[in-house]
Amino acid sequence: MTDLVETIERLELVDHHVHGATAHDLTRTAFEELITESDRPVPHWMTQFDSQVGHAILRHCAPVLGLDPHPTPEEYLARRARLGAAEVNMRLLAASGVGRFLVETGYRGEEILSPAGMAEVSGRPADEIVRLESVAEQVAEGDAAGFADRFGAALHERTRAARGLKTIAAYRHGLDFDPARPGPAEVAEAAGRWQAEGGRLRDPVLLRHVIWAGLDRGLPLQFHTGFGDPDLDLRRSDPLLLRGLIELAEPTGVPLLLLHCYPYQRHAGFLAQAYPNVYFDVGLGVTYTGARGAEVVAESLELAPFAKILFSSDAWGPAELHHLGAELWRRAMARVLGDLVADGEWSAAQAARVAAMVGAENARRVYDLGPDG
Repeated sequence: MTDLVETIERLELVDHHVHGATAHDLTRTAFEELITESDRPVPHWMTQFDSQVGHAILRHCAPVLGLDPHPTPEEYLARRARLGAAEVNMRLLAASGVGRFLVETGYRGEEILSPAGMAEVSGRPADEIVRLESVAEQVAEGDAAGFADRFGAALHERTRAARGLKTIAAYRHGLDFDPARPGPAEVAEAAGRWQAEGGRLRDPVLLRHVIWAGLDRGLPLQFHTGFGDPDLDLRRSDPLLLRGLIELAEPTGVPLLLLHCYPYQRHAGFLAQAYPNVYFDVGLGVTYTGARGAEVVAESLELAPFAKILFSSDAWGPAELHHLGAELWRRAMARVLGDLVADGEWSAAQAARVAAMVGAENARRVYDLGPDG
């Protein structure tokens, strides 16, 4: 058991879906608002440290910053402020043991470290994942009939060095959209409506168009599913709603990566078992369930072939979330796989191999990172 735990601790993970760390110091209010998926102010009568993720920060991040485990929130934040954001980021990203970051840049990218910034602070390679909706919003203006061509050209340019694509259709509409590729006239009409209405891209026809354009581009395509902030209707983010699109997209051979999935990780496991083009992770579900993350990881390992499961943190903002994404995943995997070995169901070698597959090897294959990527 000790050997298995040490093997998992030594893994150089590939975080296949992550965002940048915050490069500036944070007040207590700002910090607490960034360790929850709620977009509302924290009520004055409570603290976000009284949560699974809050307790995990005090347990697992405090020693990295030079404190004993389980300090008070006040002690932790005072130590964080004394060190400063640059030192905090360097320590926590290094301690995460992530060997490569695939950084999605479409959400408030100006407030966080870019892929180049993540690489500089961590000392590890970082590549970009391009958000489809962000590219579309950059070329929204102009002749509606020319939207499809503008988007196609912009997407090709933006993805010259990218490792993958992502869609947030779950946020903008829900995953219960018509999966068929829309025709040119339908796209032009929808683009005209969008220009008249303004705002973010929410039209289901245009969401379908950018997804199919992404499939045509041929890069691995990530889908937000499951848990997220209140801008998301969780009922309409069940990955099972993508079954029609999965089947239509199967002939393309493009890997479809279902992100987070919580609390639908068993649904994602079924899809990964049933369809060769589907992969998934349990992402920030592990971070936000903290000490209970082993149950989430265990359920993710029930149905899916182990070659179809990846590791991600989905961390955005405080580097604590980047560190916890890796630390809590390692602890959860060690517990789940360790129990299987202790019960005689698996050998220790089998357990170590699966941990390496999920932690890094599957991502290297899917994103064509090479054996040492």
